[in-house]
Parts: sequence; structure tokens; C-alpha cells
Amino acid sequence: MAMSLCDDTLLCNFTKCRTKLSGFAWVTACSHVFCDQHGSGEFSRSPAICPACSSALSGKLDIVRTELSPSEEYKAMVLAGLRPDIVLDICTRALAFWSYQVHQERMYQEYSLSRAEAQLKQMEKVLTQQNQSRELELTAMRGEITSLKKVMEEYKRKYSEVSERLMERNRQYQKLQGLYDSLRLRNMVVGVGEKDTLLQPGYPDFNTGVSQHATPQISPRFPTMGRDGDSRFFSCLEADGAQTFFQFSSPARERGQVFIKKH
Repeated sequence: MAMSLCDDTLLCNFTKCRTKLSGFAWVTACSHVFCDQHGSGEFSRSPAICPACSSALSGKLDIVRTELSPSEEYKAMVLAGLRPDIVLDICTRALAFWSYQVHQERMYQEYSLSRAEAQLKQMEKVLTQQNQSRELELTAMRGEITSLKKVMEEYKRKYSEVSERLMERNRQYQKLQGLYDSLRLRNMVVGVGEKDTLLQPGYPDFNTGVSQHATPQISPRFPTMGRDGDSRFFSCLEADGAQTFFQFSSPARERGQVFIKKH
């Protein structure tokens, strides 16, 4: 269906082939040409159908396998003996075939170009839509970034405030901790001094309510007699018993003192 406009070489009209023709080619009465491979395969069946235009090729000379580069002997003899009008008619038909191939090639190229342009326009339209969509997404993302920046600044401000308050609380805590440590140390010193004072002789013990006197090692031995004539000997008294005995007077002691005065 086509011919290359660059080097004037025919192309196979089979849609999926379109290779440059060389050697032998198959030419049809409907002005189409095919390479030797596809022509042999397509025209071996009966009835023969043109692969390009689907025309029936039932005549004896509707399909011709021709040599594209004939020898000089063939060129010298193929038209020899024919009248000039026949030769011109043959040449006119051959040139018409060539013109048709050029026209078909141009039409094919224009069709390919228009199809490519349509695809390009469709792609540009899709690209424009995608760009618009991306622009909208980008605008939305920029707005979101701006709002997030504002939120971040607000969080930074709150964090700064909380940090300052935390530092102030830490300073207050350190101050209170220092006061607590100094008071505890002072209380410890005062407690040790009071304990030393309480341990001195003659100072009342707050736990027992009894004065802390020195404990005598041996108590004096003397008789104490009552009206009933009982006598008791006290020796080696305990510290608390001695303190209670000497601090408080008892009837037995008073009777003993009277008895001594009488004698």
C-alpha cells in the first residue's frame, strides 16, 4: 500500500509487514504489491483474495510474480516488436501503478500523522488534566503545610511556656529542697544536743519520769523495825529502787527514825 518517498522503493502493502521490496514481488490487478514471502502465502489459496483491499483475484493475469530488477536482456526484449502506442499504453499503465503506490503512501503517512496528532492531543489533554489535578493537590498541600506550620508554632509557644514554668518549678523545688535539708540538719544537731542533755545526771528522763542519778554501788545497811517487830536488811539496792527509796519517805522509815531518837 505504500512506497518510500525518500529512495523511491516500493513497500509491501501487507499491513503487518511494510518492508522494502527487493528481488521478486507479487503485483495484483488492483494495483497492490506484496513481498515474495507474504504473496506466496496469501495467493497460494483459491480463490485468491487481495490482503489489502479484499478484492477477488480470479483472472489468469490478476496476480503476477515479477522481478523487480530485471536483466538487460529482459529489458531489451520485453517490449520489442510492439507498436509505439502499445508501448506507451503499457508505460502509462505502469506509471499509473507507481502513482497509485505513491498516493497510497502519502495517504498512509497522512493517516499515520493525523492519528499521531490525535493521540498527541489526547495525551496533552490528559496531561493538562493531570497537571490541573496536581496543581489543586499542590495548592491543598501548601494550605495544609501552612496550617501545620501555624499549629507547630502554637505548639512551640506552648512548649516554651511549659518549659519556663517547669524551670520555675524546678527552681522552687531546689529552693525548698535546700530549706528542707538545712532544717533537717539543724533538727539533727538540736536532737543530738538534747539527747546529750537528757543523758546528764539529775536530768529527768521523759520516758520514765524519774531523775537520772548516779547508781550507788553499795547501799548502807541499817535495820528498820516496825511495831510488829519485823526487821529487814536492805543491801545492794537497784538504781531505780534506790532513787525511789531516798526520794520518798515511807512509814517504815519514819518509825525507824523515831526508834533511833528514843535510844
